[in-house]
Amino acid sequence: MNIFNDLIKLARERKKNPKEGSYTNELLGNKSLSREKVLEEINELIEAVEKDTNKIHEAADVFYHLIMYLEANNIKIEDVMTELDKRKK
Repeated sequence: MNIFNDLIKLARERKKNPKEGSYTNELLGNKSLSREKVLEEINELIEAVEKDTNKIHEAADVFYHLIMYLEANNIKIEDVMTELDKRKK
């Protein structure tokens, strides 16, 4: 699961040191675009599951875009994980 840490590090690094032409920076800097992409990718994942096509690809897109959306809105994944941990029964 190191890829999640890598994506979080990437997002935080790009926020500090933007890279011209970076799609990640575009998502981090444009909350409206980031929101639209999360919604779009979730819909594509649902469709892929229902049609049994490209499920893994679409799920990866959802994770990437969700992490960027969270970081763009200053929602720390660590806080999300803490909340999930509290819900364990």
